[in-house]
Amino acid sequence: MFSLPLPLIGLSFLIAIVLCVHVVRTGQQMYWLWIILAFQPIGGIVYFVAVIAPPWFGGRTAQKMGQAARKAIDPQREYREAARAVEDTATVTNRVRLAVAATELGRHAEAEKLYADSLTGMYADDPQLLLGRANALIELDRPNDALPLLEKLGESPTGGRTAHVMLALGRVYHALGREEQAETALCWAADNYPGFEGIARYTVFLARTERKDEARVQLAEIDKRLSKTHAHFRKEAKGWRDFAAQAVGG
Repeated sequence: MFSLPLPLIGLSFLIAIVLCVHVVRTGQQMYWLWIILAFQPIGGIVYFVAVIAPPWFGGRTAQKMGQAARKAIDPQREYREAARAVEDTATVTNRVRLAVAATELGRHAEAEKLYADSLTGMYADDPQLLLGRANALIELDRPNDALPLLEKLGESPTGGRTAHVMLALGRVYHALGREEQAETALCWAADNYPGFEGIARYTVFLARTERKDEARVQLAEIDKRLSKTHAHFRKEAKGWRDFAAQAVGG
């Protein structure tokens, strides 16, 4: 059976102690102590990637890696912290943070209420809040309620024609049977939406409107993009690929 030489075992233990001190001094969640000590040296590596590396390296890739690692270890951490922030000070900023966290956990009814409560006063026409609430309503299968919010966004010279708004509009139009308008919005989103969700939803739209050949062309484009995607983001990308492929049937 393979075992580490004694000097390496000692070094691993010393590094684990240093990391545990870092956990305590920086106020991290105490479960990190158990992870670091129980799963040497892997636990220490995970802690380094999730907590220490992002501030050091500062780049978006490092930050996303750290966020993904923390989310995998404790998927409800951001929700808990956001909920505490709202309890302390129920500002619009804190409510929006909680709404985003609730959305990531699939708590769309809660997110919708948070956005609705924030759409008052000087924030009554805020594009982020309007879009957030519209997306929550879409997930709650309430496209008739979402459409006026998106149309209100469309009245803004800057907030109406973005990839996120067009994707939401396409989903609403499709749900309401307004296929020509859905096609225009979803096609535009497929070309402009960052990541894979836009093209995946357009592929599903084509498949569900009996245009399987066109849907297969889009699926092939997804596969082409997926082959060039960085490994750290491939899991999410593959999720959207599988979503599209299920509708196409391949």
